[in-house]
Amino acid sequence: MSKVVYKVKGMACNHCVMHVQKALDSIPGVKANVTLDPAEAVIEFTDKVYTMSELQSVITEKAGDYTLEN
Repeated sequence: MSKVVYKVKGMACNHCVMHVQKALDSIPGVKANVTLDPAEAVIEFTDKVYTMSELQSVITEKAGDYTLEN
């Protein structure tokens, strides 16, 4: 299992956290823990390790205007 932490820009409330969490958890083999303070996503990969751009595409498509950063 591999784990990575990304900062998440654009979240202002727990409703935002829920949107990002749901989007990331919809990816096969991904388990995410998204928090508001600090605004970050701790992502565990159980199978394939996705790139930041792959993860960002899913967030943009399913959650809206939130941005992953290193």
